[in-house]
Amino acid sequence: MQDIWRHIHSTVPLCDAARASCVSRAFLHSWRCRPNLILNRDTLRSKAHVSGANFSHTLDCILRRHSGVGVKTLQLVLDDIANNGDLDSWLQEAVAPGIEELVLLPISEMIKYNFPCSLLSEGIRNSIRHLTLGYCAFRPTPELGPLRSLTSLCLDTVGITGYPSPDPAQCGKPTALGTPFIPCELQQLSSLRVCGGWRLKVIESKAPNLSNLAITGKVKLSGETLQMKHLSMLFGNVVCYARSELPSILPNLETLELTSGYEVPFILQVTQQRMRHASVFGDSSSLRQIDEHKYCCLKSVKISGFTSAKSLVELTCHILKNAVSLESVTLDTLYGWRCSEENRASCNHMGNGIPREAPRALEAIRTYITDKVPATAKFSVVEPCRRCHKVARS
Repeated sequence: MQDIWRHIHSTVPLCDAARASCVSRAFLHSWRCRPNLILNRDTLRSKAHVSGANFSHTLDCILRRHSGVGVKTLQLVLDDIANNGDLDSWLQEAVAPGIEELVLLPISEMIKYNFPCSLLSEGIRNSIRHLTLGYCAFRPTPELGPLRSLTSLCLDTVGITGYPSPDPAQCGKPTALGTPFIPCELQQLSSLRVCGGWRLKVIESKAPNLSNLAITGKVKLSGETLQMKHLSMLFGNVVCYARSELPSILPNLETLELTSGYEVPFILQVTQQRMRHASVFGDSSSLRQIDEHKYCCLKSVKISGFTSAKSLVELTCHILKNAVSLESVTLDTLYGWRCSEENRASCNHMGNGIPREAPRALEAIRTYITDKVPATAKFSVVEPCRRCHKVARS
């Protein structure tokens, strides 16, 4: 009968179950063995109790009435309303051998809480399978034994200042910031999520079964990576990084998710301020053929101060022939800013050399270049500004 009551009580919403424990010894006994504690503002706070102080008091009463025995899942999402003493006390009350999932998110703009690694006693280390820490400091010591049952680890904006070294001679010496080490003792670890780790530089993993990894921030991977199957990365210019770095270190990757706020395009920009070489129209010899070399990544080409110089025409033709991924080509007969740009009263001032050369540059483009531009590329020719460079019409 007691097992039936416990089962029924475990299906009741947490707030109602906590209230029932105050009016019945039978429910109190069931509450003290409730396996799943999901504690946050949504599950606990009523409309009549909106202040952080009341929420903390309510949470304190609930956890002190629970024995910690039988807890399988503990989630504390605290919205920065608890002080360090409260957190330490609550964790001591609710985290006991047999726990399988611990989620601690004392959300704050600043990392203020130091997660007590001493909490992870041998009994807890042997049972915990999922660990999520956020907005706190995590300082493992050599005395912290391996979490052999851990299968999932999520670190969200967690400050890590020292790591246990796999080398006994280095025990007690913190490693350099930004190079966390995942030891081979984590035999069951298959999933790792690192969020907000913008200062991390390298993650070295010796975990033999780590196959699912999610990272926020540009972090290099080293160690045992052949078993990696699924990877998610979020940082600027991640596509370029993934293309150049990942094929060699993650040969067995099956799923790749990339999120980027920006990508540095593959651009060639050439600027010249005056005519320096012989014109293509003054040299009767044919255009030179430069040795072929495929530019697989080049997508955008812009040449400012384009002239009829034969060497420049030859270079442009060579690029158009060998840039197989070309998306846009812009040939500007001037260089610098233009009056059409925001907050510009006039175009960039320059001597008469380039503007006077512009008509021949346009003729060179029509004669030698236009028909060589790939059909898939956007082609733009920018003539001199007729308001700022009247000499170009002479």
